[in-house]
Amino acid sequence: MSVQRFSFYVLLVLVTIAFVAVILPFYSAIFWAVVLAIIFFPVHARLEAWVGERRNLAAVLSVTICVCLVIIPGMVILSSLVREGNNLYQQIDTGQIDIRRILQQLQNSLPEFVREPIESLELMGFDEIRDRVASVFMEGGRFFAGRALSIGQNTLQFFIVFGVMLYLLFFLFRDGRWLIAVLRRSSPLSEGHTQRFAAKFASVVRATVRGNLIIALIQGAIGGLTFWALGIYAALLWGVLMAFLSLLPAVGAAVVWVPTAIYLALTGAWLKAAILVFVGVLVIGLVDNLLRPPLVGKETRLPDYVVLISTIGGLSLFGVNGFIIGPLVAALFISAWSIFTEEKGLSEH
Repeated sequence: MSVQRFSFYVLLVLVTIAFVAVILPFYSAIFWAVVLAIIFFPVHARLEAWVGERRNLAAVLSVTICVCLVIIPGMVILSSLVREGNNLYQQIDTGQIDIRRILQQLQNSLPEFVREPIESLELMGFDEIRDRVASVFMEGGRFFAGRALSIGQNTLQFFIVFGVMLYLLFFLFRDGRWLIAVLRRSSPLSEGHTQRFAAKFASVVRATVRGNLIIALIQGAIGGLTFWALGIYAALLWGVLMAFLSLLPAVGAAVVWVPTAIYLALTGAWLKAAILVFVGVLVIGLVDNLLRPPLVGKETRLPDYVVLISTIGGLSLFGVNGFIIGPLVAALFISAWSIFTEEKGLSEH
């Protein structure tokens, strides 16, 4: 390799690192613009065919559809969630909702053969366990109260990021095909490898958002509406929590509705408990089995344990973006090693 060629590669790496550092503050806006462009590109293609050669008009219509179907409902739900969580925290903090008293009532309502062993744990620090459970609810409410304060303080930053996302989304719709062609030509990988990774990237994004997210939203909506109909406080908060837990394999919405059904049964609300169990088992439980095959597809589905670990890891590293980034990294990792294994097998033969 010549000195000039080596110098060019060094310069290429340096300017790439510098460019990444420049756009890093807006990585969430860029990431969600790319995700929305991938999800809604089939709709955009139909709009392009409908309006003819007016690519700017088609891109504007596509962005408008994204705003109306995804962004505005998401903002409404988020603001309502923060407000409801803040109200819950205020009621716990002022003593209107006494978690310790509720836990004590639950303990007293247990059957005698269950209550006696628990009461014997008083000497082993059961009161401390009860206090810790109450503190968990306090910390959760404090989290939402903090989010409400931070949203108010960072309004300008939010609108800047939001504007960048919409601006970029417009150009991704308008020039998406050209950008994809440029990226493929610029890729250091072979044409076959580039094509395979691009296909896997798009399929995982579609499967995660169109499949997993839609299923989780449906399950959370059913659970939240059921809680609201049964008169359970903070139904929206519990519905969103069920939707979030539904994104995690082997966890699911049952983590919320099963303890709630047990609580209702122990407090004498047998009819409400029966209704909640019925909805949880026969409605929420069947949504995943009925909708996942047509929405996700077998070819893009990762093993449940991989999805669980990668989603939790992604959420811990990237926040809310991690529920897509985590499984995406896992899928690309598996694809890369699959290609390597296939080529190694061919070379050995």
